[in-house]
Amino acid sequence: MFLKNSADRIPVSLIFLLSALDFSVFFLAENPYLLGIYFYLMIIPKSQICAWNHHHQHAPTFKQTPLNRILEFFYALHTGVTTNLWVLHHVHGHHHNYLDQTKDESRWTRKDGSQMEEFEYSVIITLTAYYRGYKVGKYFPKEKRDFLVYSLTTFAIITALTFYKPVAALLLFILPMIMGLFMTAWATYEHHAGLNTDNHFEASFNNLNRWYNMFTGNLGYHTAHHHKQGLHWSKLPQLHAQIANNIPDKLIRKTWV
Repeated sequence: MFLKNSADRIPVSLIFLLSALDFSVFFLAENPYLLGIYFYLMIIPKSQICAWNHHHQHAPTFKQTPLNRILEFFYALHTGVTTNLWVLHHVHGHHHNYLDQTKDESRWTRKDGSQMEEFEYSVIITLTAYYRGYKVGKYFPKEKRDFLVYSLTTFAIITALTFYKPVAALLLFILPMIMGLFMTAWATYEHHAGLNTDNHFEASFNNLNRWYNMFTGNLGYHTAHHHKQGLHWSKLPQLHAQIANNIPDKLIRKTWV
């Protein structure tokens, strides 16, 4: 009734439940050591949410805009990526420019054309994400307006929570947001780094490991994702099967990590 695709029922329910758990811990827990343990225990589970936020900003989850905005608020608390940031930076930016490393918002080359190291790339993409998204926004004023409004709203709520309980806000929201944005950037390095080509079928690495795709919503079918970026994540394996003959074997991986 509310979801555009029933396949989103389980991941969205889990994300809302994890958000409810975060706020329960925020209001009920006082011991900073317990908050610290919770922070460390949640690093891996929350890192997986980055992929689902990515899918949502390609194809909104709910039919109703207010529900999408609520979901995006919770996504922001887990990943550091606010409403429309990835729509601008990734959908309108990276997906149109990823074959041109002089323009790509997620470019993996330095100005001299040499390939960045993984950590170097991750830090740069993290630090420039909001600025590059904002720059793309001048061509998409409606998306830019919502990006600014809901980003400011999110940061205002975080500020209020920080004044109320500084240590809890730091460990439950602020640090996870920073780490989530960094891990989002880190995860994207392996998608294209080192593939300098003008052929869309040769510009992405693919990971066909079952577990990897279960936890990331089929993000491993990355050539298919770029081939038809608006396609719902649940349909990417079928599209991959249709175009598999065009993808070189060297671009296929099968590791969970």
